[in-house]
Amino acid sequence: MRVLALAALAASLCHAGLGSAAAEEAFVTNQLSDDLMVVDLATSRSVATIPIGGKPAGVAVSADGRFAYVTSPDAKAVTIVDAATRQVAGRIEVGGGPLGIAAAPDGKTVYVADWYAAAVRVIDTAARSVTASIAVGASPSGLAVTPDGKLLLSADRDDDSVSVVDTTTRQRKATIKVGTRPFGVTIDAEGRRAYTANVGSDDVSVIDLAEGKEVGRVKVGMRPYAVALTQGRGFVTDQYGGTVSVFDLASLTPLKRINVGDYPEGIAATADGKRVIVACWESNTLVIIDAAELKVIGEVKTGDGPRAFGAFLRRTE
Repeated sequence: MRVLALAALAASLCHAGLGSAAAEEAFVTNQLSDDLMVVDLATSRSVATIPIGGKPAGVAVSADGRFAYVTSPDAKAVTIVDAATRQVAGRIEVGGGPLGIAAAPDGKTVYVADWYAAAVRVIDTAARSVTASIAVGASPSGLAVTPDGKLLLSADRDDDSVSVVDTTTRQRKATIKVGTRPFGVTIDAEGRRAYTANVGSDDVSVIDLAEGKEVGRVKVGMRPYAVALTQGRGFVTDQYGGTVSVFDLASLTPLKRINVGDYPEGIAATADGKRVIVACWESNTLVIIDAAELKVIGEVKTGDGPRAFGAFLRRTE
């Protein structure tokens, strides 16, 4: 919902031709056209458009690639999409204002941030129902799970902090202060560090998960939304700048700002690490960046208001 997003923004406040890209697809939530668009990244073409409704915003593709879980804030629901058949496989009423979403690595659990309730809803994917609720901070936005599945992080926008949740006990075990109004949160492949895009302070917080504290800050563009990691670099969507800020993960040194489209939001790196995919809300485009050369190499037209907030890429081989 742009309503929540604009709430998130208020509250918070793309080019084709991929050559020999690995077999991978992007599942893009188009909030204003109320659908989910599937893009084949090898051909830079849309291969399906799936009606969702309820102003879809967040999306999480399961680790095995079987399902895409989509939040619809206006419908207070999560839609389950069979990724292979491109069909809606189910719908779960979650209430409140579902926004950010993350799937556990084992595929048994999906976590949904309830923007209005300062809570994360826990979905049992086999039962396809909400089985628990976890108290977190105010206005939870982005969610991420560590690779071992043991920790869940919630970017609590209105508390300027990140909640660290033990997924076994389903209790918040720590609160880590970060920059102003964190929105997207991303965890590295080793499960050692997490990165939050801080909409209010125009920077990225770097969190050491073992130490349970912020260990660095990187200045980026205006109104950063989400972070992707690849090739030793962080890539950050700057909503107001129409750019992606790039920084070195080791030194935390800013490297470049890449012009993409208007109002970039969701961002993710392909499985081979060679490309970064960006959804541009105002341009209605999916922009492809060469992660090594730091330049735009492709663009795909999307539906109206693409957000792709979450893990929206799926490997197909």
